[in-house]
Amino acid sequence: MEKIGFVGLGIMGAPMAGHLLDAGYEVTASDHRGALPTELVGKGLKAVRGHQALAKAADIIILMVPDTPQVADVLFGENSVASGLSKGKLVIDMSSISPIETKEFAKEINALGCDYLDAPVSGGEVGAKAASLTIMVGGEEKPFERARPVFEKMGKNITLVGPNGVGQTTKVANQIVVALTIEAVAEALVFASKAGADPAKVRQALMGGLAASRILEVHGDRMVKRTFAPGFRIELHQKDLNLALQGAKALGVSLPNTSMTQELFNSCAANGGAKEDHSALVRALERMANFEVGSEATETKGKAA
Repeated sequence: MEKIGFVGLGIMGAPMAGHLLDAGYEVTASDHRGALPTELVGKGLKAVRGHQALAKAADIIILMVPDTPQVADVLFGENSVASGLSKGKLVIDMSSISPIETKEFAKEINALGCDYLDAPVSGGEVGAKAASLTIMVGGEEKPFERARPVFEKMGKNITLVGPNGVGQTTKVANQIVVALTIEAVAEALVFASKAGADPAKVRQALMGGLAASRILEVHGDRMVKRTFAPGFRIELHQKDLNLALQGAKALGVSLPNTSMTQELFNSCAANGGAKEDHSALVRALERMANFEVGSEATETKGKAA
């Protein structure tokens, strides 16, 4: 089995690396930002000092970090992954970052005699823990097939969608759909709740019809129960929608509802919610309605009836 180097053991990365350890892979992480997760160390996670040493120790290097600048720093900054690579190694970026920058990163890694895949994921913390992530991959067929056994330990729906950069483009498209669906679910639950209906029962009823979705199931439940610990942080979804809007401007494409949903995320962030789960977008609509989902709407119950 190939040796894995893993950079980014956060909310998503830690369970992903855990699945690889469970499958018998030798996984190494860099301790450049402090102590490694105790649970992973107990499963056999190894530690080296710095990204260069990690790249030297591994056959496949996986990145799962927040944004484009962090990927650039890990790959090409001080004590970088690139400085520790040798021919034949494979770099996989599973972060969600700029498709344009991804193409440049791939060229630089390819010039070192190594392969590069951009393989962002969807499914959030729940999918990471359940090893049921959707993985959308940009790159060539040969490295994709090499990486497939590794991907299969972390996800279920694994698709090579095109050359380098197309994986990230697909993830941006995914984030548009997710954001707009969260917004739609939030609107529906605010409307129904203020009209006097029980939002939990409304959600249950909608799950049996055409409105059913994974967003309604998971994030609708969060809205009803007021459980906004991430998950996937609003500030990260803002970053992804910025990529969408920047790309749309370059392409001459209009994304009116993406723009509006980004403004709702901006409102949440301005009110201290940047680190809450993206389902907390409902708070922006609640502020406009002066009403919280799940509150008693005694004034409107009679009107609704």
